[in-house]
Amino acid sequence: MAHLIERIEALVTPILTDLGCELVDIEYQQEQRGWVLRFLLDKEGGINLDACAAASREIGSLLDVEDVIPTAFNLEVSSPGLERPLKKAGDFERFSGQPAKIKTVSSIDPDESGKNRKTFIGTLSGFDNGDVLLQLKKDGDTIRIALHLIDKANLIFEF
Repeated sequence: MAHLIERIEALVTPILTDLGCELVDIEYQQEQRGWVLRFLLDKEGGINLDACAAASREIGSLLDVEDVIPTAFNLEVSSPGLERPLKKAGDFERFSGQPAKIKTVSSIDPDESGKNRKTFIGTLSGFDNGDVLLQLKKDGDTIRIALHLIDKANLIFEF
């Protein structure tokens, strides 16, 4: 599955670049109504419905021609929303100062509290030498989490 996603990403990235869009994430999964190929896109200043529709047409045409997906699927193109996923080193730098939630692949103790855990909530403080910097909400300490240890990370909406 990962190989298929990588191949799709390589195919669509030039088109998205031409459209001024950034690929945030690709999901390909079976849901109740069948297989869904979902693209989360962003754009400088935010993405709108017209940009999503244009990207959807281009991606759909390309995937029809290239025929890389072996099954019928529904194509969805949308914005990442307020709780945008964070995937790349640049995401953690770009959204420094924003509240985020990070889940690691296994339990770790980056603040040396004596308690291993997998979920961390705080304010992003950037990216340094392969580590995400996060100022913890509970005590204000800044911890380092190696990017390769992160299973899932996203911005969180607080009000």
